[in-house]
Amino acid sequence: MRRITRIATVGIASAALALSATACGGKKSSDTASDSDGNKTVKAALAYDIGGRGDQSFNDAAYAGLAKAEKDLGVKGTEAEPSEGEGDPDKVQRLTALARAGNNPVIGVGFAYATAIAEVAPKFPNTTFGLIDDTSKTGKNIANLVFNEEQGSYLAGVAAAKVTKSKTVGFIGGVETPLIKKFEAGFAQGVKDTNKDVNVKVQYLTQPPDFGGFSKPDLGKAAAEGQIDAGADVIYAAAGLAGSGSIEAAAKAKKWAIGVDSDQYNQAGLSAYKDFILTSVTKDVSGAVYNLIKSVKDGKPQSGEVRYGLDKDGVGLADSNPAYTKMSDVTAAVEKAKADIIAGKIDVKLAP
Repeated sequence: MRRITRIATVGIASAALALSATACGGKKSSDTASDSDGNKTVKAALAYDIGGRGDQSFNDAAYAGLAKAEKDLGVKGTEAEPSEGEGDPDKVQRLTALARAGNNPVIGVGFAYATAIAEVAPKFPNTTFGLIDDTSKTGKNIANLVFNEEQGSYLAGVAAAKVTKSKTVGFIGGVETPLIKKFEAGFAQGVKDTNKDVNVKVQYLTQPPDFGGFSKPDLGKAAAEGQIDAGADVIYAAAGLAGSGSIEAAAKAKKWAIGVDSDQYNQAGLSAYKDFILTSVTKDVSGAVYNLIKSVKDGKPQSGEVRYGLDKDGVGLADSNPAYTKMSDVTAAVEKAKADIIAGKIDVKLAP
């Protein structure tokens, strides 16, 4: 798998602009790489969100989908990292370079790519663009890969309310955006529906346009320490790479942490804290990435809204920690809540 930095992306873009054959439009989907026998190989690319690969969470989940596609489908993968403090023009340049290089699909990992994809996709009508976590920008060759984060977060709230001894739990959001408010809303509702006497402390690390709250573990750690000092004994963070700091703080205080996006109990970079990762709210980002790549390879590319909820196991609550699975009253309450959400008996809020 090929990884490129922003500098390399610029180089690709400059080279592509020098080719008159592609100066006025994108490559056709048939312009793929070929192996030594002349068989065409699908090339797929990920443009990472803030924090990049190695965040033990959102971006790593997307990478897992690309890696699976490479292994199972023979796809040639390319990864492109973001730069700190970048704007939409940087994302436009990155996506353009990836599309000109013959990648199809090109996937923007995160809602921050919405504006850039809306600008680039029409220029490459034969390339499928995946946009994760956003439905605001649409097009015939755009697949909006979205999730019911509030449903998984509701289950986390149920678990938190059942295990707390102090009757105080904490939610940490990386950046106060509508997407992260969904995590907060579901979690708080799950807590209150389970035990109205449990207090939910809420803190956001940064406000738009400062998206550093997704990339700075020290901010997550400090926020978790503050909530623990205020009595919280369960901390749930939806904060990307910054969430690893909150997990570290919870583990060092011997309190429960709830992970997000990936099953963080199984993340190698968090292995020192795994005994205190009660569970994680998972999003099948890896499955969504894999499915999109496969759809392109099969000649039936996905487009429009592709939604993943509890009913399709697109979101859920991980049970990797043996300590969690032994809590039969907790797991029973979570399973009942899951069944009730799928059956429509519980309507989970999208905003606090």
